[in-house]
Formats: sequence, structure tokens, C-alpha cells
Amino acid sequence: MKNHFAIAKEELGFYGFENTSLQNLLAVLIGPKAKPVVTGQLSSLGVKRLSSLSKEELLQYEGIGETTADRIIACIGLAGLLNKYKFEDSYIVRSPEDAAKYMSDMSTLDQEHFEVLFLNSKNVVIGRKTIFKGSLNASIVHPREIFREAVKLSAASIIAGHNHPSGDPYPSREDIEVTKRLSEAGKLVGIDLLDHIIIGHHGNFTSLKEKGYC
Repeated sequence: MKNHFAIAKEELGFYGFENTSLQNLLAVLIGPKAKPVVTGQLSSLGVKRLSSLSKEELLQYEGIGETTADRIIACIGLAGLLNKYKFEDSYIVRSPEDAAKYMSDMSTLDQEHFEVLFLNSKNVVIGRKTIFKGSLNASIVHPREIFREAVKLSAASIIAGHNHPSGDPYPSREDIEVTKRLSEAGKLVGIDLLDHIIIGHHGNFTSLKEKGYC
């Protein structure tokens, strides 16, 4: 009789990872000692909650040791990176919708992230950088750091973006203040702030360019 791991491997091999259940993907990660009750508990958390588990939290589950916990965390990290950079180098931003789509991976983050896209003269994305993590504060976002990176990449313009973990992309006073500061600094150095996108849940977003703040 085949064990959980063997069955999961067969499903993965036959259907591919896109059509393999989260429970069975976890079974393949855990290995021959995988137990349905444990993979069931983990998969029931959902991808978002699972991706936020610390190593210490994973170790609380029966049959998961340090090596397996590290493997799960590494796999989730790799998936995040692949999703973040899934677009080709020739991705062109023609509209706020394009920018929001490029940064849509931020919609599932539990913590606020502030990121910047760097574009060339043809609006092709040539770089992306996380500036900070945490609640947005105008005093934390330093234009000099952002535009120093823009100069280093020979960027013609930038697009700022951050997520609202609440899911509501409505701009706060801090959002507007940061946008105005970056827009003014960009004019001084000759690198335009094209937009500031706030990412919400389920594809919702707000363009501060469309609201007239940059």
C-alpha cells in the first residue's frame, strides 16, 4: 500500500504542480515521513497563513524537524521570488493598471511594504527595490535613497508602490504626503515620479497620479 508521500509524488508527476493540491505539495516537501493529518492541518491554514509561519511554529507540528522546516520556508521564499519577478525584463508600464499588475504580489503580504519600480525612457521596468517594511511614515521614506538608486540604474522615471494589508487601497494622509515629497524631489533631479500605486486585495488599487497628487 502506497504511503502519503508516494501518492503525492505521483500526483505531482502526473498533473504538475499547478494541479497538485497544497496538501500533497507539502507531503512531497516533507518526504517519506509525511503524515496526512499533519499536511492536512498545514494546508487548511491556506497559502497566506502558511507562508507567514516561522520556523519555530512549523516545528510544533508532529514529524516536522529543523531540516523539513527549513525546506518549507525556503520553498515558500523561492515561490515568492518567482512570483515577484515573473514578468520578463521587457515589461512596459503604459498605465496605472500595468503598474498595479506588476506589483500585485504585494496584495497578500501581512505587513506593509514600500517598493519602487525603476523605468527607462521607454517605460520598461529595469529594476525593483523594497525601500522599507512597516507602517508608512513620511519621515521614513527618504527621497535621496530612492533617487540615488534611480541614478545608479540610469532610470528615467520611477513608480512608487505599497500595500495596505487591510485590503482597502484608499490613500491615507501619509500616503499623500509621501507622494508629494517624492514628486517634488523627482522634479529637482530630473527623474519623474510617474505614479504611486496603493495595492489592496482582489485586484483593487488606487493610483495617486489619477487623483492628482503627482
